[in-house]
Amino acid sequence: MQGRMLRVGLVGAGYFGRFHALKAAASKREELVGVYDPVIENAEQVGKEAGGAPYLPLDELLDQCEALIIAAPAEEHYKLAVKAIQAGKHVLIEKPIASTLEQADHLIQLAKEKNIVLQVGHLLRYSAEQKAISERIQRPLYIETTRIAPFKPRGVDVSVVLDLMIHDLDLVMAIVNSPIDKVDALGAAVTSEFEDIANARVTFQNGCVATIAASRISLKTERKMRIFSEEGYLSADFMEKQLVMIGREKGLPLPGTNGFRREAVKWKDHDNLEQEHAAFAASCLDGAPVIVDAVAGRNALEAALAVINSVKESRERMQASGLLSPKKMSF
Repeated sequence: MQGRMLRVGLVGAGYFGRFHALKAAASKREELVGVYDPVIENAEQVGKEAGGAPYLPLDELLDQCEALIIAAPAEEHYKLAVKAIQAGKHVLIEKPIASTLEQADHLIQLAKEKNIVLQVGHLLRYSAEQKAISERIQRPLYIETTRIAPFKPRGVDVSVVLDLMIHDLDLVMAIVNSPIDKVDALGAAVTSEFEDIANARVTFQNGCVATIAASRISLKTERKMRIFSEEGYLSADFMEKQLVMIGREKGLPLPGTNGFRREAVKWKDHDNLEQEHAAFAASCLDGAPVIVDAVAGRNALEAALAVINSVKESRERMQASGLLSPKKMSF
């Protein structure tokens, strides 16, 4: 029913929760019925910005809504999702889906039993950049991604792997479409309790290899991807919103290259979060397929945890050999 509105509630009135509230309030298919946060003043402020949605205690919010958006700290995701699913509510949960694979598996089973929508907030799946790449690359051989940004206090409650790298892990896995065979990673905690920088080499069962770097303590913001594939070579700059593809299908001929062509493409950004909300409403109201379902969220979590475990093992080996102090690294 295209005319009906989805009554949604929001848990978490922090940095990203505020954006979810604004998108829900502006949506043509969602009605924001209330906001819950342990800090009542935060919930009231976000609700006021989002058209006057009231603060509601969690149980009352669940009574009032059909679907719950969970934008609370990562360690709270699982218990909040369980509570919502058991109450028969559809759930849009920010990444990561949970803290452990066992928790993710439980959420998948619960959602299946209750026949509810469980969507995970991996925003890149809704991006113009993802579409531009997936239209050109189907058989990747080697992928290299870089995602670096200056330090911000937000997000330091988890490793940079779960904060930033998980986006690229999810995008790379969607492009490769093969199970992971092996992960080797290095990382360091510099300004926080968890890793602030990390580099992972991921080998997939189909032979593709990806090198994925993430940092939240850099001097500038940079997001780039390079892909070597059977279709050709692709280089994408996500900050400049452009890519270059060297292949045989499209673009201007490259003299002396035996038939290769150069295609330069710029894309226009759309609002990824708005697209995510629209997809969520369509799944809840119309039965549309869930673009990023709980299984995809679990796969991304599994990859991120493999990176974190590899970082830990690498650090322990270096400490055992005397190359690294047991104390936290600092620059």
